[in-house]
Amino acid sequence: NMSALHLIRHDAIAELRLDNPAKLNAFTPDMLTALEAHLDAIDADPEIRFVILTAEGGRAFCAGADIQAWGDLPPAEFARHWVRDGHRRFDRLARLSKPTIAALSGHTLGGGLELAAACDIRVMTPNATIAMPEPKIGMVPGWSGTQRVARLLPEPVIKEMALFGRSLDAERAVALGFAAEIAEDARAAAFDIADGALAASACATEIAKYMLHAGFGEDTAAMIETLGSGMIAASADKAEGVAAFREKRKPAFKGR
Repeated sequence: NMSALHLIRHDAIAELRLDNPAKLNAFTPDMLTALEAHLDAIDADPEIRFVILTAEGGRAFCAGADIQAWGDLPPAEFARHWVRDGHRRFDRLARLSKPTIAALSGHTLGGGLELAAACDIRVMTPNATIAMPEPKIGMVPGWSGTQRVARLLPEPVIKEMALFGRSLDAERAVALGFAAEIAEDARAAAFDIADGALAASACATEIAKYMLHAGFGEDTAAMIETLGSGMIAASADKAEGVAAFREKRKPAFKGR
């Protein structure tokens, strides 16, 4: 895999590893493309139960989007492709059927924060910080910083970050519920959390995630129809309806 985003299998746990440490794991177009391909592979593999996002090097989980990739794009292309493509890929992560954990060490900035927010939970090292520095380079959040991240933090705190440029340390992030815990080795802690959940029903966990997302406003329309479709697909009436269609006869529904 030539992209700086690798998919590594550890039996029932998949690791998505950012590997661009020279640029503090900044996101490139290739990494966005790879993210989508890896997520499709993960969703299609019933053996994978949990997904953990990690990063090479201790200085940063992800410093955001690579300015070399978007800095010179014309406005229409920037909006139409870079921002919308990033949204589509991050939404794909947020809506993955498997539970996800982000292991954050060092700086998690801008697009990196938006990536971490698209995971279900987060673990941070003691030195980890989160920030939204976009206005400092004449930019605004583009990959759900004012939307998904804003659902995870209180309004004054997101304003503190987005409007006043303040960063949050791990201790405050945990106190606010943004992160699950602080650990010297965030990656190991994330694997411990996933290992501890392997005994649970994969089916029940997946459905619980859909129910939560329907309530929280993450892809609500699709989640409601997914849950309803799962119920009807298990019914005798659905089986009878399909059989009747194939046999070109009138269905005899029993209401169950």
